[in-house]
Amino acid sequence: MPEQGSAELADLLRDRGLRLTPQRQLVLDAVRQLVHATPEQVHAAVCEVASGVNITTVYRTLELLEELGLVTHVHLSHGAPTYHDAAVVQHVHLVCRSCDTVTELEQSELAPLAERLLTTRGFRMDIGHVALFGLCGGCA
Repeated sequence: MPEQGSAELADLLRDRGLRLTPQRQLVLDAVRQLVHATPEQVHAAVCEVASGVNITTVYRTLELLEELGLVTHVHLSHGAPTYHDAAVVQHVHLVCRSCDTVTELEQSELAPLAERLLTTRGFRMDIGHVALFGLCGGCA
């Protein structure tokens, strides 16, 4: 059974002259289920359901879903971007350089910095794409 949001995805695709394919729905479902996932992780999850989907299809679908505003990405390492559901409240990612643990911080925690940057430099911070690197409490 398709995840909630199938009609929304179908409508957004139709508005662009595209159709909802099982692969597109599977990629969106995987991103929503995995919470934070690289394209390779999304591909592995999709292949558990439909083994014939190739990694190129996953990459292209993630790009399309991001253009549609359904997913967003952040760079949590030097590797591939990590995707998550755009409907989830924007948050900051705290990445431990030692154990690779990723935790979330509410965007309100960076609000004073974002305001200061806007006021002093005219810079609008995209908090949803922020990842802070350091050591977690367990590794420090």
